[in-house]
Amino acid sequence: MIRKFFPLDKNYLLEEAQLSLQDHLLYELVEKVKSAYLALHNPLGLMDDHSLKVARYKPKHVKQLYAFYQNMAAVYRFKHGDNQLEFIWDGTDHQSKYREDWTDTFHAWTTNFCQQRNFLLAVMDLTVFLPTNRKAHLAENRMNSFITQFFELKIHKSRGIVEMNVA
Repeated sequence: MIRKFFPLDKNYLLEEAQLSLQDHLLYELVEKVKSAYLALHNPLGLMDDHSLKVARYKPKHVKQLYAFYQNMAAVYRFKHGDNQLEFIWDGTDHQSKYREDWTDTFHAWTTNFCQQRNFLLAVMDLTVFLPTNRKAHLAENRMNSFITQFFELKIHKSRGIVEMNVA
């Protein structure tokens, strides 16, 4: 990746920290979504074929969730980012701090997301039900729409992230 400005710009360091955690956090998200989905759709815990399929699912990769993750990471940088590094008095480096802060925020946001049925179904369509669901390609759009509504932001390809004007 080409750095246009300062290599130690906070947003560059934050983005590197976020990208280094991408797969790990997405695997955790899949497990969290599976648990929430089973709690919602099978509260008694009776294991039929469908429930067993969900419970036993282990993703080989999470590439289908990369766009969602990168949009969430961009929203985090938009809301919490500036280009000034802060002083960290306890001796940890900036990468470690940004990793920890991003992980905490990602877990909090996804816990809130998992309370929404549409989000659960979208993630399940992109992971567990991907081979059998012909409309799974629409799930990514549903997830981006979910981010837009939840954060009241609009994500443009050319202009970046813009706050929505709510009347």
